[in-house]
Amino acid sequence: MYSNKIKMGAALALFAVSCSSPEVKTENAESDSKVRIMTLDPGHFHAGLIHKSMYPSVDSTVYIFAPEGPELKDHLNRIAGYNNRPENPTAWNLEVYTGADFLQKMISQKPGNVMMVAGKNDRKVDYILAAIENGIHVYADKPLVINPEGFKKLVKAFQLAEEKNLLLFDIMTERFEITTLLQREISMIPDVFGELETGTPENPAITKESVHHFFKYVSGSPLIRPDWFFDVNTEGDGILDVTTHLVDLIQWEAFPEVILDTTDVQMLSAKRWATSLTLEEFQKVTGKTEFSDFLQKDVKDGKLEVFSNGEMNYTLKGKHAKASVIWNFQAPEGSADTHYSMMRGTKANLIIRQGKDENYRPALYVELIDSEVAQLEKAVKETLQAKYPGIDLMKMPSGEYQVIVPDSYHNGHEAHFAQVTERFLEYYNAGKMPVWEVPNMITKYFTNIKAREFALK
Repeated sequence: MYSNKIKMGAALALFAVSCSSPEVKTENAESDSKVRIMTLDPGHFHAGLIHKSMYPSVDSTVYIFAPEGPELKDHLNRIAGYNNRPENPTAWNLEVYTGADFLQKMISQKPGNVMMVAGKNDRKVDYILAAIENGIHVYADKPLVINPEGFKKLVKAFQLAEEKNLLLFDIMTERFEITTLLQREISMIPDVFGELETGTPENPAITKESVHHFFKYVSGSPLIRPDWFFDVNTEGDGILDVTTHLVDLIQWEAFPEVILDTTDVQMLSAKRWATSLTLEEFQKVTGKTEFSDFLQKDVKDGKLEVFSNGEMNYTLKGKHAKASVIWNFQAPEGSADTHYSMMRGTKANLIIRQGKDENYRPALYVELIDSEVAQLEKAVKETLQAKYPGIDLMKMPSGEYQVIVPDSYHNGHEAHFAQVTERFLEYYNAGKMPVWEVPNMITKYFTNIKAREFALK
C-alpha cells in the first residue's frame, strides 16, 4: 500500500510517485466551510466526471481511498487529463491511500467531510451506511441499491442521515438536460398542457425510454469498462441501473416538488432481457482476453448474456407510467445514446425525440390537442424566455411545434455532472435539501426494487 500527495503532472507518472508517509494528511480537514471530497473505491468513470470542473466552495485537494488496480489507475488518469488539458485545465491535488482497509482508513482518518462513491453497486449501500454512521455526508452515483436487502439498508441510512443532519444525495444528471427541463416547464402551464392524463398500461400518461451502448467515447477517449460491469450480481440488472434516471424523471416531472411515498406506487408488470456480447466485443470494451471466471455462469453458446435491458409499467398516484432501457454494444456511426419521452396532457402532448431526424440531439415537440397556438406562443414568450433566453417555436410539417433551443443550452451529458454537483453544493451550503428529495429518493428505489421483483417472477 502507499499514501502520497499527487500534484497531477503527466498521467504516466501517476503510479511512479511514491512516499514513505503511512497516513493521509488530515490537518485543516474541517477548519473552514469548504467541501472536502473523499472519493471511495472509484470503479465507475462517473467518479471522475465530477472533477471535470472546479468549484469555488470545494477544496482543491481530493482524498482517494481505494484498492490498487486498473480502476484506480483509470480514475487518476482521467483527472490528470482534466488537469493537463490546454483549455480551462483543472487544478486538483490528490492524496491517495491504497490498501485492503481503504474503507476503514477513510473512516478513521476522515480528512474530508463528503464521501463521493461511484463503482460496484452491490457494495455501495454498505459504503454509504458506514459513511453516514461516522458523520460523513454522501454524494453517490446511481443506483444506490440493487436488491431488497440493500433497500432496507438505504432506508436506515436515510433515517440516520436525518438524525445526524447529514446529506445523502444521488447524482441525477438527467434533470439538467435542457429538453427535459423545458418539457417539465411546459407541463406546469395549465393553459397549454392542461393536466396529466391518467393513461393506461397500453398508452401511459408518461413514458421514458433510453437506449445506451457498452462501447462509447468519454472525454474524447474510448471507454474501458471493468469486467464486473457485465455481472448483474455486481452492477445490477438493467432495470435497476439507468432506469433510476427514468423513474426519477417521471416523479420529478409528473409530480414536481410533491412529497411521494412508496404507497403511491403500484407495479403492474416488468420484464428484463439480455444483450449478447461476443468475445471480440467483450475484449474491445474491457481489454480482457477472455470472459472472466465469474462471468462464465452467463456465457451461452460462446456469448456473454448480459441482462442489461428492462421495462416496467406502473402507476404513480394513479397515473400510468412506463420506463424502459435498452443496451446495445455500439451505436451506429454518427449516432449516440438516445432518449425518448412522452407526457400526455389533456390539452397537449410533450414529446422528446433524439433520432436521425434530430441528428441524434434531443428535441422537444408540442402536439396541440385542445389548446390554441396563441397560448403556446404566450407561454414561450412570458415563461420560457424569461428563464431561458433565446427559446423559440417552429411549426413542423407534421403540425407539431418544435421548441427551438439555442446551441449554448445543449452542453452534453458530461457537463451535467458539474451542474448536479453545483446543486448538491447548494444543498450542502444551505444545510438541508428540499423536503421532497429524500422521500422521493426512497420511493424511486422502492419502484426499481419492486420492478426487479416482478421481472424475476
